[in-house]
Amino acid sequence: MTTRTLTRLSIFPLAGALLFPRMHLPLHIFEPRYRALVSDALARDRLIAMIQPRAAGDRPPLYTMGCVGHVSQVEALDDGRYNVVLEGRARFRIVRELEVKTPFRQIEAELLVDEDCGTLALAERAGLEAESRRFAMAQGYAVDWESVSRLDDEALVNGIAQIAPFDAASKQALLEADSLSDRTELIVQMLQFFGRHDGEERVTLQ
Repeated sequence: MTTRTLTRLSIFPLAGALLFPRMHLPLHIFEPRYRALVSDALARDRLIAMIQPRAAGDRPPLYTMGCVGHVSQVEALDDGRYNVVLEGRARFRIVRELEVKTPFRQIEAELLVDEDCGTLALAERAGLEAESRRFAMAQGYAVDWESVSRLDDEALVNGIAQIAPFDAASKQALLEADSLSDRTELIVQMLQFFGRHDGEERVTLQ
């Protein structure tokens, strides 16, 4: 079940840096406007909304969906920069951008809190693990499969979605998937696409 709540969020548009619920994203914050964003978040609710821009530029257009992260770890450096780790809390959908005087952008958003993500069917879970093993073997990745087998379905699916070497548009599609089952199906398709190549050249999904 997904609950929907309108809220105000401060956003960090960053291409290729997608965050998924329950996953962790380390960031090095050096731009003055985003240092201000981190300072503001630490003084309030420790929330930062990650979202992908659709293009380059100072105020690029944005994708409509992102993920809110909670600052779970922070290191304030002497020169004003920050090292932070965000823990994904919930996806959000942009309703409108707000007119603000802060150096960072703010939005009104619909917060999508998945109270019960559900579980995968046994065949879905087995298919995802099998395709992941084939992909990892083909790419030469070392994976602790015993630890992987102990993950719950949401942690497994979102973990693969966040760390797999898919291009930004493909990961955005994974973030926007309506259900855990839909996200699993997309991941399997993407892993199979990559698996059809011999690894001699990098392939992106567009």
